Amino acid sequence: MWSIRRRVIRMVMEASLDSLPKEFGAFLRAENKVIFEIAILPGTIQGDSHTIFQLYNKPIDFSIVGTIHSHPSGVISPSDADLHMFSNSGPIHIIVGYPFKEYSFIAFNRKGEAEKIEVIG
Repeated sequence: MWSIRRRVIRMVMEASLDSLPKEFGAFLRAENKVIFEIAILPGTIQGDSHTIFQLYNKPIDFSIVGTIHSHPSGVISPSDADLHMFSNSGPIHIIVGYPFKEYSFIAFNRKGEAEKIEVIG
């Protein structure tokens, strides 16, 4: 089972609030299925209903395991564009939604199926 450090999910929630009404997006870093950090790619484009990553800026880093992004609407389900990104960007992906509290997120696998994830100290 995957887990994410509480400080990481809190930071993403704050960044998502600060980005309103635009989406926030970043990549996830993990070791032994514990997400411990995010990686923000230079040149990421934030829009009202999209985040576009400039993948040529993605570092060669085997600790990068997936993505995290916000849905300002509060609807925490993957779009077709999200599913495409999930399929080629690692095994775990998280969508956070308004009101951006510690509980307002869902993790997905590369197929777009919900994954259990635990918030840890």
